[in-house]
Amino acid sequence: MYASDPDTYFYPDQYNNDANWRAHYDTTGREILDQTQGRVTHFVAGLGTSGTFMGTGRRLREEKPSVTLTSMQPDSPLHGLEGLKHMASAMVPGIYDPSLADENLAVSTEDAYECVRRLASEEGVLAGISSGAAMAACLRVAERVGSGVIVTIFPDAADKYLSERFWETQP
Repeated sequence: MYASDPDTYFYPDQYNNDANWRAHYDTTGREILDQTQGRVTHFVAGLGTSGTFMGTGRRLREEKPSVTLTSMQPDSPLHGLEGLKHMASAMVPGIYDPSLADENLAVSTEDAYECVRRLASEEGVLAGISSGAAMAACLRVAERVGSGVIVTIFPDAADKYLSERFWETQP
C-alpha cells in the first residue's frame, strides 16, 4: 500500500529505521543502567529486527565499556523461535552491526521451549518463546561467568502460545 501511495501511508520499516535502535538507546539502555545502579555486567538479547540489542548495547557500552554484550539467535534456519532471526540465512536488517556483540550464542528451539516451561512452573512467569530463548542464553552465560549482573529482555508473553503442544510435559 505504501509503495502505491506513499503520501497516504506510513511505512516504519523497523528493519532499516534508525529510530528502532535509537528508541532502545534512549530508553531501555538508560532504564537498565538506572535499575541496576550501573552494576550490569552482561547484557543478553535476541536478534529479530536487532533494534533492542543494537540500541541497548550501544548505550551500555558507551556508559559502561566493561559490559559484555551477548547477542542470541536461533541455531538453525528452520527454527520455531517466533520473532528471532537466524542471521546467516535471513535477510539481515540494515540497522544490524555484528561488530557490537562480544559474543553470539545460538539457541535451539527445544532449549527455548524448555525455558518457557521452567519459567512458568518454577518462577510463575508466563513468557513467550523468544523470551525462553533469551533465558536459555542467560543461563549459559551465568554458568560460564559465575557471578555478575546479567540482564536480558523478555520480548513476548505466553498468551499467544497457550494452545501449543510444547506445554505438554514429556514422560
